Amino acid sequence: MKPKHFSTLAPLRRTVRRLASDHGLPADTRGRLVLSVTDLAADELHAGRSVVLTTTRETTRPGERPHLVITLQAPQAAAPLATADLPLPAPVTTPDSATWHIPLPDTDPSGSDGPHRGPWPTSMPRVPAQWPPRSEARQIDEELRTTLALADALTAEHRRLKHELSETNAGVLALYVQLEERDEQLRRAHGQVLRELEDALRPPAPTVNGIELAVHYAPADPASPTGGDLYDWFVLPDGTLHVTVVDALGHGVRSTRSALNVTHAVRTLALEGHSLNSILARTHEILMPLYPDLMATVLLARLDPATGELHLANGSHPPALLRQEDGTSRYLEARGRGIGFPLPGSEEVLRTRLGPGDLLLLYTDGLTESRRDIVEGERRLVEAVQAHAHRAVADIPAAVAADMHTVVLHSDDTLALAIRIPPAALTSS
Repeated sequence: MKPKHFSTLAPLRRTVRRLASDHGLPADTRGRLVLSVTDLAADELHAGRSVVLTTTRETTRPGERPHLVITLQAPQAAAPLATADLPLPAPVTTPDSATWHIPLPDTDPSGSDGPHRGPWPTSMPRVPAQWPPRSEARQIDEELRTTLALADALTAEHRRLKHELSETNAGVLALYVQLEERDEQLRRAHGQVLRELEDALRPPAPTVNGIELAVHYAPADPASPTGGDLYDWFVLPDGTLHVTVVDALGHGVRSTRSALNVTHAVRTLALEGHSLNSILARTHEILMPLYPDLMATVLLARLDPATGELHLANGSHPPALLRQEDGTSRYLEARGRGIGFPLPGSEEVLRTRLGPGDLLLLYTDGLTESRRDIVEGERRLVEAVQAHAHRAVADIPAAVAADMHTVVLHSDDTLALAIRIPPAALTSS
């Protein structure tokens, strides 16, 4: 088709629709082409500038399906044509033109139904000079019907996908509920195993006439209730209560093993009759060849329930706190260095006596260093023990720990062990 000039939209729209129809383009392609051409031409025509439409048919090789090539040009355009976001994108554009290369359908160009057979003709089909309005109306109806059919198909597909998504969500929710139930079962089983492990590691309080005992332990990580803070208490053959408090370096199972090695060695030496001031150094000698990386602070206490006589040996451990019946409190300082430290062992054995109503608290540094200030922590510990000294011994360690951990800046395993001589419990002086 020779280049044709247009100064209004209606003839341009009819011409493009007729060309698309005569070449057998599908209704949806035809509609997109008509909209694209008129969208580009509208501003030019409304401004009184004409546009030029050129149509050709190209075949790259003989016998191959040809392309319908349509070019719209606006030679007087004041600005580049807005070719972006067209209903039918134009693969070739210039500032004043747009060109579409549309593959012709595999049907007979003569207009008969059925597939095309034989080589494609090289000439363009003849386009009548006039196009009856009724024919255009039918074409517009067909385009509208095609659009509606596509919209209906998309709506149906949307409903199907929505239904599938709903079923998938229901399945995922059911699976999520099952996983939550399974996780809860695993959490309960895990917690039970850990509680049993903790009970196995932490011996129950021995029964000692004239002495009340209680202990509280809290791990740095609630999901791992074993740590390096450990204790051991037992009665020696002479009736004396022996208590060991250990704080091994680190956290978790590895530090638990270190603490267990220390408590087992101390128990063996104590039951063999070694003196309190020699046990720490001897424990170091036994364990270092086997565990050269082991480091632990240790506090040893011996209490005679008949007399209230108390002996303490210390290896780099926080001092015991004594709260007396008259309300006064003091820390029982004893010099010494822990297992794995240079020059390990207790330099001295501190000797004192507990009277009726006196309360002794042994603990690890997780109790006093939760706010990263040891001095402030020791002061607050005195206040906490003073506040809870009137309670039953079984409640005191946990109550003191709760007061000390209202603010935690440094999380660590925490152990608090309370020993009290009840009033009128001593039989001799």
